[in-house]
Amino acid sequence: MIILETHIVPAIKERIRLQEYAVSIFSSISTKSTLKKAIKRKEILLNGIPAQTSDWIEQYQKIELLQPELPAKKVYNLKLEVIFEDDFMAVINKPAGISTSGNFFRSIENALPFNLARSTEPDTLPYPMPVHRLDNPTSGLLLVAKTRNAQIILNRAFECQEIQKTYVALVSGLAPPCAVYTNEIEGKNAKSEISLIKYISKAQGEFSLLEVLPKTGRTHQIRIHLSGNGFPIVGDRDYGGFKGFNGGLYLASTGIKFLHPVSGKPMDISIPIPGKFKKFASLQMP
Repeated sequence: MIILETHIVPAIKERIRLQEYAVSIFSSISTKSTLKKAIKRKEILLNGIPAQTSDWIEQYQKIELLQPELPAKKVYNLKLEVIFEDDFMAVINKPAGISTSGNFFRSIENALPFNLARSTEPDTLPYPMPVHRLDNPTSGLLLVAKTRNAQIILNRAFECQEIQKTYVALVSGLAPPCAVYTNEIEGKNAKSEISLIKYISKAQGEFSLLEVLPKTGRTHQIRIHLSGNGFPIVGDRDYGGFKGFNGGLYLASTGIKFLHPVSGKPMDISIPIPGKFKKFASLQMP
């Protein structure tokens, strides 16, 4: 463990327990739940001893926040397109066919140190960390934290559904101009909104290019919702998508809106629709 932040208790008028006092003393801890998790992981020291939530605070006590020393990461030297980067976070364009993270070397997480500069902030993470996932076959915008505080704030924003992602999907069939799908996923509420971009007619059938706004973040949500309502994504081998064209899964994250975790500035980042979608629309396949 390394010491991330140190706080010396000043004169206090009333007795107060650590779980109440320490919420606002560290820059990277802003909620009681985050504090309790840090205490449970023995990352909070009170006068050099692992603290308890029930400990009473006294004047001149030293409270320290620790950060685990993680083993050196094996860096995957894969060049990524960096859309945005500052000292706190980044947004990269994830290529299709590579997992966001996982227990293997060839992942976006292992490629991030090769592409992003280490933060100079005191609560810098040992290496940049994705704060959400994109499926292996899905391409597009991926949000990355570079500091502990940014990671906590962005994770909480996802949990509170305060981050809006936009996807494009190419599906089989003539989808409605707009629709809202609310099929439950594994017994949990889920909601996706779709709007039509373009109908595409080919010898193999009719297809629709859609913009999709997932309002919740269930695993495989877009793929399940579109397939379950009769419009499977082209190339989706797991959910019955049309497999007659090359190019893998025709699903991409092309837009993301959120508040910057430090400045609070509204961020609205987008990328063009991937070329394979345009190629599909323009080519008449035999």
